[in-house]
Amino acid sequence: MKLSVKEKIGYSLGDTASHFVWDMVGFWLLFFYTDIYGISAAAAGTIMLIARFWDMATDPLVGIISDRTRSRWGKFRPYILFTAIPYAALAILTFTTPNLGETGKVIYAAATYILLMTAYTFINLPYSALGAVMTNDSYERAGLNSYRFIAGFAGQFVVTGLALTLANFFGDGDKAKGFQYTVLLFAGLSLIFFYITFKTTKERVLPPKEQKNALGEDLRNLFKNRAWIILAIVGVVSFIMFAMQNAAIAYYFKYYLGREDNVQLFNVLGTVALIVALPLSKPLAKRFGNKNVFIGSSLISGLFFMLIYLPGVTDMTTIYVFNIIAKMAYAPAVPLLWTMIADSADYGEWKTGRRATGLYFSAAVFAQKAGWGIGAAIAGWILTISHFMPNVEQSSEAITGIKLLVSVIPGILYMSCAIFMIFYNIDKKTTDLMKKDLEAKRALEV
Repeated sequence: MKLSVKEKIGYSLGDTASHFVWDMVGFWLLFFYTDIYGISAAAAGTIMLIARFWDMATDPLVGIISDRTRSRWGKFRPYILFTAIPYAALAILTFTTPNLGETGKVIYAAATYILLMTAYTFINLPYSALGAVMTNDSYERAGLNSYRFIAGFAGQFVVTGLALTLANFFGDGDKAKGFQYTVLLFAGLSLIFFYITFKTTKERVLPPKEQKNALGEDLRNLFKNRAWIILAIVGVVSFIMFAMQNAAIAYYFKYYLGREDNVQLFNVLGTVALIVALPLSKPLAKRFGNKNVFIGSSLISGLFFMLIYLPGVTDMTTIYVFNIIAKMAYAPAVPLLWTMIADSADYGEWKTGRRATGLYFSAAVFAQKAGWGIGAAIAGWILTISHFMPNVEQSSEAITGIKLLVSVIPGILYMSCAIFMIFYNIDKKTTDLMKKDLEAKRALEV
């Protein structure tokens, strides 16, 4: 079934709202903790890892609850409406810096970050699952997800390109105040965008009418679904890579290149490259298949990320060029990952007769958030092992650690995703057959 442009744009704004907070956390929180709030890199990284263990409980729980939600708004849309306010409030508190002493600061940071990630789960997981039930057409989903990630990366563009500028403007020399007011602005915009998403979208793909609650059976089916297992592994590995690189890039520009303000331009150019290449996702998928496009993307992008290690401090042009090529190669795979997760939910229904969209997305989102937490923790630990000290000239060992975090390590990790994707078992022929069979089955149920 075709989706209107209005519905695609309305849905996509939910990802802009998500990125306003997610990218503040991903790009700036580790730096904020160490260089502004005064928490050690090891403690900050550990906080982010602990939050992922908490997600082990909350992600599947939200998926299970949303699958069983019955309301006049559907299964997933109510969470977008009712979670937006606590989500925005917790984002502001996470970037607030009360003077509580060394131990108190760590406890406060841990509590606010864990609560923020819980709220993020309650709003973003149903949001992600919503895209799978707006249409049952895999290629229409690819188009919808292209809209989603163009809007999402527009949010990233704003956060990575303007956050420091806004923090300097609002803070007027007080960086802590500047970051807090910047997040206050982003949180307010998030509330507006999530409401637009709620108002403009509709759930159409419903579970079979005769389906009864059977959590044990749904979980068994999930872990028998090879396509989903592969995507979960790829989610963990790729998000370790993203988290590690994003967390380290501010250190790379401040301490290696000595050009702290240029990190915004670097991020903006990378985000523009992503946005420009994202529309290629749908036509490439139709021509070569989701799986093959993802494999090619992983190999090319991973290689150019690794090459960022080579340029010296004066060779800024080469650093920018390698990053732009890497981001353009990576872009088509972004919407395809979420399209394939939706396809794996269809595959589960096709094989078993049971649909559990929320569970499939909760498990996949958990895998990715686990990767994000592990990557951020590794970044903090590698900085500590490399003898990093905030706001001083770094040793050669610390510089090497920072360079590896933004280039070689994430590049190798992303290239390894291509190996896992070889075993993904839903090809174009299977996708078309699933769509035909499930449409016929749903027609009989009407």
